[in-house]
Amino acid sequence: MDKKLNLKMLQDLTLANGISGFEEEAVEEAKKYLSNTLITDRDSMQNLYIKRTKNDTSLPTVMLDAHIDEVGFITQSIKPNGLIRIIPIGGFVAHNLPAHRVKIRNAENKYITGIITSTPVHYKGQDKELSLENMFVDIGASTDKEVKEHFKVDIAMPVILEGVFEYDEDFDIIKSKAFDCRAGCASVIEIMNSLENENLKVNLIGTLTSQEEVGTRGAIVATNAVKPDIAIVMEGTPADDTFAEPYQMQTKLRKGPMLRHMDPRMIANPRFQRFALDIAKKYDILCQDAVRTGGGTNGGAIHTSNSGVPTIVIGVPVRYPHTHHGIITYQDYENMVKLATAIIKELDSDIIKSF
Repeated sequence: MDKKLNLKMLQDLTLANGISGFEEEAVEEAKKYLSNTLITDRDSMQNLYIKRTKNDTSLPTVMLDAHIDEVGFITQSIKPNGLIRIIPIGGFVAHNLPAHRVKIRNAENKYITGIITSTPVHYKGQDKELSLENMFVDIGASTDKEVKEHFKVDIAMPVILEGVFEYDEDFDIIKSKAFDCRAGCASVIEIMNSLENENLKVNLIGTLTSQEEVGTRGAIVATNAVKPDIAIVMEGTPADDTFAEPYQMQTKLRKGPMLRHMDPRMIANPRFQRFALDIAKKYDILCQDAVRTGGGTNGGAIHTSNSGVPTIVIGVPVRYPHTHHGIITYQDYENMVKLATAIIKELDSDIIKSF
C-alpha cells in the first residue's frame, strides 16, 4: 500500500463534487487513479464498471461495489429577495446545516459559493423551527433577478457541501466530507489495482455505483449488468463511539472495519459473513461486527437481485457522516482494504457454492 498516494486519492475523491444524479465529476476523478491496464466502462446512470484483463468469465463473478454519490441538495425555487430554496438529496439532520458553506453548480458549470441561512443571535426569538423543508442558501444576491442573471443560478441545480481535507499524521486522523462513500470508492480502486495481475479463482468486477443515497438506484442497474454470484459492498459506515452507551458501541474508530450482520434493508448471508470474520482472524486483521438498527446500503439491492446474491458489507467507521465534516482513521481504511483483498484471494467456486 502506497500511503502517500492513498491519502492523495482520498483527498481528491472526498472533495470531488458528485451528489446523487450528478456524479460525473467524481467518476472522472476516480478514473484518474485506476491502472491503465484495467478495462472501464460507464453506463447512462454514471455507474463505472472496472474489469481486469486477466478475468475469466468461466469462473464465478465477484462484484466489489461502492457507491460514488454523496448527499447534497438541489435548488427548488428562488425567493424575490434572492434566497434560494433547496431540498435535500439524501438524508440530513436539519440542525447540522445552518451557517455552513455550500457550492451551487450554475448554468455555466461554475461553482457559486453560498451559505445555508441562519438567524443571528441578535434576533433570537424571530428564528423559525428548523426543518429540511425550510432551507435556503444565500449567495449574496438581493433579488431573484440577480440570482438568475448575474450568478446564472436557477432551479434544478446541484448544491454540494463544501468540505476541507486534513490529515493528522501523528494521530492518524483524516477529516473531510463524503467519506460515505468515497472511502469505499478508494478501497475498490486500490483493490482492483493491486489484484490486476493476480491469478484469482474468481472473475472480479469492480463497480462504483450512482444514486445510492436516494434508493440504491445505480446498484440495481449495475447488478443486472454484472449478474454477480457473490458481492462485497465497501462502505463508509456511521461510527457510534461518540454517543452510544459503551455496551452498545459496535463501530468505533481504530477498531478496524465493521461487518454488519443486518440492517433494515439486508440480512448478510450468514455463511459468507462467518467466512469473512474467519478470514480476518486468520490474517490477524482488526475488524468489528455489528447489528444495525438503522440505515441501509447497496447490499439491500444487490442481495435480492437476479436469483439472490450472497452479500456482505465492509465499512470503514465514519464519525459524522452526511455532514460537511467527517472523521476516519487511515488504519481503519487500510484494514478494510486488507480484509476485502484477503477474502477475494481465498474465494473459489466450491466456497461460493457453500454459501
